[in-house]
Amino acid sequence: MMKLLHDFKSQHRLSIGRDAFFDLLRENNLLIRKRKRSKPQTTFSYHFYKKYSDLIKGFIPNEPNELWVSDITYIHLEKGYAYLNLITDAYSRKIVGFYLAKDLSAKGTVLALKMALDSEDKRTTKSSRLIHHSDRGLQYCSNEYTKLLNLNFIEISMTQTGDPLDNAIAERVNGILKDELLEEVYPEFNSAQLAVASAISIYNHQRPHGSIDMLTPVIAHQKIGAIKRRWKTYYKKKEVTMV
Repeated sequence: MMKLLHDFKSQHRLSIGRDAFFDLLRENNLLIRKRKRSKPQTTFSYHFYKKYSDLIKGFIPNEPNELWVSDITYIHLEKGYAYLNLITDAYSRKIVGFYLAKDLSAKGTVLALKMALDSEDKRTTKSSRLIHHSDRGLQYCSNEYTKLLNLNFIEISMTQTGDPLDNAIAERVNGILKDELLEEVYPEFNSAQLAVASAISIYNHQRPHGSIDMLTPVIAHQKIGAIKRRWKTYYKKKEVTMV
């Protein structure tokens, strides 16, 4: 928001620092409030389908469509939940595919993947490596989903633990959408669908990200090469100590 207000502040000769800006938002009840609500389980890893290895340890994409990360999150309805299937490009943070489903069947994940393939004009070929990374949930291991990945020459990578940091980019995108753009409880499924489409458009086209040099995902998706990060990592992944 500080970045978006830069021109406004210059035009009005305003000078305000980050902490003072947060204080101003807090005084006017404009900060995002995190609400504690009940939540459903979206990952079911105990199944008979094949589980794949983690291919992205230490891998940093250097251009769009080298690494897609996928996840499923829930949207609150007045009666129950809807389930948002997301596919995000790890380089640009652009959401390239999504589908809001009424249940947790593999249908929603497949349709999100088909949207990603269509939106990227099926640029994935045998000569250009693209990795798809997800958790080991039933939906991502299903025959229909893995078949579609294989048909498009997309390599399959999966987390090996339940640690959210193993799919950190996807988790971060979930948090932005739900905390900033989809925090309401929607009266029914159709209104949630409209809200999701609007939120993802805002996320892709209007929201700058510190992880991509304060660019929007759509702009970053047009670049190649390293993009400067404007944030620090304040946590470290827990290490297992052998006794």
